[in-house]
Parts: sequence; C-alpha cells; structure tokens
Amino acid sequence: MSRPVTTGPTRHPVDEIPRLDRLFPLGLQHVLAMYAGAVAVPLIVGGALGYSSADIAFLISADLFVAGVATLVQSIGFWRFGVRLPLMQGVTFAAVGPMIAIGNQYDITAIFGATIACGLFMIALAPVFSSVLRYFPPLVTGTVIMIIGLSLMGVAAGWITNNEESAQPRDLAFAAATLIFIIMLEKFAPPALARVSVLLGLVVGTIVAVPFGMVDWSGVSEAGWFAVITPLHFGLPTFPIAAVISMLVVGLVIMTETTGDMLAVGEIVDRPVTKQQLGDGLRADGLSTMLGGFFNTFPYTAFAQNVGLVSLTRVKSRWVTAMSGVILIALGLVPKVAAVVEGVPRAVLGGAGIALFGMVVAAGVRTLVKVHFTNTNILVVAIAVGIALLPTVQPEIYANFPSWFQLIFDSGISAGAIAAILLNLLLNRDQLNDDHVAAAHGARSIPKNLSRPDEVRQAEAARAANRSDGDAADDGADPRR
Repeated sequence: MSRPVTTGPTRHPVDEIPRLDRLFPLGLQHVLAMYAGAVAVPLIVGGALGYSSADIAFLISADLFVAGVATLVQSIGFWRFGVRLPLMQGVTFAAVGPMIAIGNQYDITAIFGATIACGLFMIALAPVFSSVLRYFPPLVTGTVIMIIGLSLMGVAAGWITNNEESAQPRDLAFAAATLIFIIMLEKFAPPALARVSVLLGLVVGTIVAVPFGMVDWSGVSEAGWFAVITPLHFGLPTFPIAAVISMLVVGLVIMTETTGDMLAVGEIVDRPVTKQQLGDGLRADGLSTMLGGFFNTFPYTAFAQNVGLVSLTRVKSRWVTAMSGVILIALGLVPKVAAVVEGVPRAVLGGAGIALFGMVVAAGVRTLVKVHFTNTNILVVAIAVGIALLPTVQPEIYANFPSWFQLIFDSGISAGAIAAILLNLLLNRDQLNDDHVAAAHGARSIPKNLSRPDEVRQAEAARAANRSDGDAADDGADPRR
C-alpha cells in the first residue's frame, strides 16, 4: 500500500531564488534599464556646481555604490527596514532643482547635510505617513512629477548649448541624432533593446562622437580599477535651515512616489502591500537617503521604470533585484566605470536628456489620467505648473528676495510642490478623508468603500464610461473619439 505524497508549503514567487545562470542576466537587465537615469543626477548636479571631471566621476561612483546598498535593503530587508519586494533604488530627480539651488547658495556640504536631515525625517515619518498620504492624491503627485520633468528640460538644453546662449551646429546635430536613434529603437527594436533605448543612445552617440574629437576620456587612464567610497569625502556636512526645509519638501515627494511604486509592484507580483510593509519600505528609503548624505550622494527613491520591467517580464523574485544591487555596488567600486560615463559628450547627453526628462513628464501625465478633471482640479494643475516654471523661464525673478526665500522658490520643483499641496488643501477640502485610501479614491471619484484593485479598476472604468456618455449628450460629440 503506497503512502500519499506530502509536499511542503509552496514558496511565493517573490521569495524564490532563480539559478545563478538566470539570476545574473535578469539582475543585469534591471541595472541596464535604470543606469542612464541613475547616473544622470550626479552628472547634472556636479556639472551645475562646476566640479572637475574627477569629482563628478567620484559622485557617480558614490551614487552607484549607495544605490546598490539601498536596493539590497529594500529587496532583502532587515528588521523593520525594506518592503521585501523586487524594487530598484536610485537617486531621485525630484531633488535636482533644490540641490543645485542649495549648492549655489552654500556649497555641496550643505546638500549632504540637508540630505541627511531629509533621511532622518523620512525614517521618523514612515510609521505615520499613511495618515499624511491623504494630502498627496494623484492630482498632487501627478502635477509634481510633471513639474520635475519640465524643470529638468533646462538641464538638457544646457548640455546641448554647453551653457552658452546658443548651440553650435555640430552639438545640435549630435543631440538630434541621439534623440532620433532613441526614437528608432523604441519604434523598431525588439522589446529587450527598446527597454534600454536611452542607454544605447548614449553608447552609440558617444562612439560616433569619438572621431570628431568630442569625447574626453583622459580621466579614464588616471582612474583606478578599485577604490573605497570614503564617507564625507568633501568635508563635514552643514545644516542651513532653509536648505533643510527645502529638502524636507522633497522628502514628502519621495515618500509619495515610493508609496505608489510599492503599491504597484505589490499588485504586479500578487503580494499586496500591508500598512506595516509600507512603513518598512519608506523607512528603508529614509535610511538610504541618510546613507547617501554620508557617502557623498543624494536622496533615494524607488525607480518606476524598473516597476514597469517587473510587469513586462513577469519575473517576480526579489532576489533578482538583490543581484542588481550587488552589480551596482561592484560598478560603484570601479572608478574607471564612472570616468567613462563622465566622458560622454554633453551634446549626446542633451539629446538623451530630452527623452529621459520627457519620460518623467509623461509619467506625471499618466498619474494625472487617474484624476477627474473638474474646473477646480484644472486650476490646481495650471497654477502649480505656472509657479514652478517662473524661475525656469526667468532665473533672476527672485534675485531681490532674501536668500532663504530664493533657496526654496528658485527651484521650480519645490515651489510647484508647495503650490500643488496648498491649492489642493484650499480647493479640495471635501476630498481629505481620514483614510488615505478613501482620499485617493475621492480624487478619482471612486466610492471610498471600494479597496480591492479589481473593484477600483471596475469603478474607474464605469466612471470613465459615464463621463464619456455625459460629454456626448452635452455637446453631441462622438463618445468613441
């Protein structure tokens, strides 16, 4: 008589560890998908503050190293740090404008001090952020993300013009060619290549620029093969009050962005994020940001493009992104890699930057699609974007104001974020419920008693259909248009 076969508990796909021959290429794919975005911030900030090639290369190495550590903390986790889902961490674009303003007003040590303060603030706020989240419905977060991308377009233009009044024909030609190549990859390349189109655009554009004498890799030979990322390389951090306040606003934006990414990836991998996991993930963001300040880099957040990659590949294991973290640490410890990146021609960076920062704008628009656009909500977006773009189109607009005011409002990102939050509080008070889920639903006109993703999707679809029918009845338009 045969015995019944017994099986142990089934491990969730999130916790499965693929074989090494699959683990490494899958992890490398995540690194390639986020690499261009990961190294862009130290390139932007270092260049804007006038640092040497060697210093910018060091900033890139530090960025990659801490990004790897942050990814390991978020994916594997320890104690109450880390959401333990397949998430990649990298420096946020939301901090670029405020950091440049801080660096120009003080120096880079003030950036690192404000970053450390921001990290501590995020750790402290993580357990109660769910109650604050109601102030950041899709109307606010979508507007802020869109403002980030719009504000960064000036950086792309500065790369193309070498920060002069006008671009040289050769530089403009290389920027345009790089951008066209990225578009062609998106249109005609296989999905695996299309996902890294920006990175490939940088690589091919740089190779083509070599015969034209536009590539300066003199620093590569001087850079070592291995180096330790020393803490406080640029000196002890300083903590100007205005700089800290400016960065705390960024911290709220980061936490909102990471919350959205965690909820999205939890749904993708069929492991919904609990309130405790949300706090653990946000606490990991704060720890990574604090480490960033000590290790000469900047605030960290989850990278949305990698959430999309998880959705596309359906590879749910958090150990894949943990492998990505190991790869990032290895790259950060090899200075020659950072020196190669720093040698990419500015014109090529400018062409890729148009696509990269445009994707940030598009991500904001995608978030705003969830919003029911009443006249009030249109006004919130319009005024916040207008306030944010004032210092972008007229950099000297606040030149006669006190330094603390300039530090906050010279950055279109922080000015726009403050405007969006306050306008939403003033004009949409009826949507501010005690439950953050209900508040997010209210911004999308979804009944607050619906909480499961399938219920929310059905409610949104019904609302969209009703709105289309109503619009058609009002003006005779074709609802299919």
